[in-house]
Amino acid sequence: MITSNSLPVLGYYGGVADWSFLTNHARALVFIADNPDARLRDVAAALDVTERTAFAIVADLTEAGYVMKERDGRRNRYHIQDQLPVRDSVIRERTIGEVLDLLSARGRRPRARIRPA
Repeated sequence: MITSNSLPVLGYYGGVADWSFLTNHARALVFIADNPDARLRDVAAALDVTERTAFAIVADLTEAGYVMKERDGRRNRYHIQDQLPVRDSVIRERTIGEVLDLLSARGRRPRARIRPA
């Protein structure tokens, strides 16, 4: 819909939509890519979810092979397996690394690759 002064009208509520283009799993990957030393508490706060939900999301990503956890003292350090393909029927030719390079700050700095043992 166009107003009389040719400016587009915003969504139903007159503002930004209350939904996200990215799932919590994708948002967690972006956050972890930018903050590999983050605690689950930090992931939960960034996603605005509970720590239990953040744990479940990171566990899902780990079980799928997208994230590897490395124990560093009492903390975990996360490594994204960016060579893996995206699990999506529309963008299946892309890797996680290519998508993260578009969405995260890591695309502007060098990254290390960790190979599974």
